[in-house]
Formats: sequence, C-alpha cells, structure tokens
Amino acid sequence: MLTSFRAATSAPRRVAMAGGLVLALSGGYALAGDGVSSDQILNALTAKPRVTRSMAAPHPDQAAAAAESKFIASLRNRPTRSLSLTERDEIATIARDKPNIELEITFDYNSADISAKALPQVEALGKALSDPALRGATFVVAGYTDASGGEAYNQDLSERRADSIKHALVEKYGVTAADLVTVGYGKTKLKNPDNPTDPANRRVQVVTMTDKAPTQ
Repeated sequence: MLTSFRAATSAPRRVAMAGGLVLALSGGYALAGDGVSSDQILNALTAKPRVTRSMAAPHPDQAAAAAESKFIASLRNRPTRSLSLTERDEIATIARDKPNIELEITFDYNSADISAKALPQVEALGKALSDPALRGATFVVAGYTDASGGEAYNQDLSERRADSIKHALVEKYGVTAADLVTVGYGKTKLKNPDNPTDPANRRVQVVTMTDKAPTQ
C-alpha cells in the first residue's frame, strides 16, 4: 500500500477539499487527464529550461548561479513544515524557468490519500523519476489547494499531499528521498485566481530544480 497522510475531518462544518489535483510542473506540457506516459514525463523533465531572463548579458551571473545551487542544496532532507515563507517563495521563483509537465493526480475526498484511479499516473511518474537520465537530480514536489476553507487547514493539506506523493515515489519506485524537496503553498498561489474554487487550483507541482546532485 502507498504510504500517505490523512487530513483531519473532525470539524463537521469545515469546507472539504475535493479530491482532484493536478500534478503541474511550471507551465510546460498541458497534459492533465490524458494518461501521460513515463516517456512523456521523462522527455518533459529533461527538456531544456525556458529562458525568460534578459538576453543582454551573454554570460550568466556566476555568483547568482552559485547562490541558487547552494540554496537548493540546503533544501535536501528538510521536513516540509520546516520551510519558512521566504524559502517557499524563493522555491517558487526559481521553479518558474525549470523543466515541467502537468499530470492529473487525484486524492481521496478531503484527504491526502492518493486515490486508486490515480495510481497508474503515479506509477508513470515514479518510472520517469527513477530513470537513469534523471538520477541524482533534485526535484521540488509542491502541494496546492483551492480557496475553499481556512488558510491554516489548506496549508496543512497541501503539505500532506506533497508528502504523500514523495512517500509513494520513495517507497514504491526507489526515488532517493533527499532528491525530493516537499513544500506546501495552500491556497496562496491559485492557478486560476478568477475562479478560486476551480479544481485546477487543487494540484501538486513537481519541478526539476537541478540536473545532478549537489556536491557535498
């Protein structure tokens, strides 16, 4: 069985989070709901990152690149709930230009338990992340919710859902735990702010942050 965490459901008037999530990797392929194969995931996660910064400077800022690498290395083996708001925001900023894909991952109602119908898609992700082409890379697994419910509850649920994906990838597919950085954003970064309760807002984001393990 997949290791997972159950969200608290004891408050009868608490607004429940619906089970549908999207595993979204910062803006590349939009393949949610298509039954994306492990090869498609692998191709997307090894794609050349988008270049959005100014082309005026022919050489990257080595100091900035070194600082980014150091920051990413510092996230490895960190518990999800240990990340500060500043660190979460910095992760989101760095992730914007990284390789990406979108996958539909659903969870049990008001829960962080991965649903049975989502298991084939999790398997495809696990196969991709355990491929030799991605061995040693560092990935961010970020959880999000829609705007229904309280801020603290949504933050906790988003972290639990990110943790559920991580545990499945580690225990079922042998992905190295230190290579998976988990972070929760709750309802603070809606994918569709014009419709705060849109199911598209309930998602988990996975981003290739580095192409190899940092030097220890």
